[in-house]
Amino acid sequence: QLQLLVESGGGLVQPGGSLRLSCAGSGLTFNNFVIGWFRQAPGKEREGVSCISSSGDSTNYADSVKGRFSISRDNARNTVVLQMNSLQPEDTAVYYCAAVPIPTTVKALCSGTQRPSYWGQGTQVTVSS
Repeated sequence: QLQLLVESGGGLVQPGGSLRLSCAGSGLTFNNFVIGWFRQAPGKEREGVSCISSSGDSTNYADSVKGRFSISRDNARNTVVLQMNSLQPEDTAVYYCAAVPIPTTVKALCSGTQRPSYWGQGTQVTVSS
């Protein structure tokens, strides 16, 4: 069973810059989980940013990040990566990865219809000049 999710890669970046977030999972059945990235800015509700299916062949993105963010996974390394380009101040938030076991869909996870079974501790992303 997936036991732990750990995010890394957050930090401070100038507008227009890039960051690469990683979510590492421990356990033996990582490829049985749909993984999502969520974010929460101060005073705002948590929102789904991007989700990826267990095999990696299906993805979902929030409208606000389409064309700028890209999600991928390496099941052999139990890792999901969120590549964030053209970052803007409104992307500032704590970013969390979350996992839910299959069967579910990327839309269900990202929309909040499917509640995650596991959450990471979060990593801060700050976009500021």
